[in-house]
Amino acid sequence: MPTLTLSLLADVYAVCRLPAGTPAGSPKPGAFSLLVQAVEETTLVCPLQQAPSDAEIDAGWRCFRIMQNFDFSVPGILASVLEPLAKAGIGIFATSTFSTDYVLVKEQDAAHAMAALRSAGHQVDL
Repeated sequence: MPTLTLSLLADVYAVCRLPAGTPAGSPKPGAFSLLVQAVEETTLVCPLQQAPSDAEIDAGWRCFRIMQNFDFSVPGILASVLEPLAKAGIGIFATSTFSTDYVLVKEQDAAHAMAALRSAGHQVDL
């Protein structure tokens, strides 16, 4: 598995849940946001200050972005990040885009997550 470079994004994020079918506006453009509309709920991940007041909000997440882009056929990229975090007892919220992966950890776990990722051989930039 190649050594990955991860970047810790500056914002503090919120993971928000809205009832299924609830119209959710797109967050303002920035380093990262996510909108998923599924049959059971709408999930929005956005900078904390953009969290909708009518949502169930789980606040205080920090976001790591894998800086490299890999073809879909390359196995184990996300696992190489999640495994050291799991071994360190750190809970995560992970998602992917077409180009890369994002892993969120609670703010109080961010320093421990950086240490675990570095111990696994990854580079973590602030």
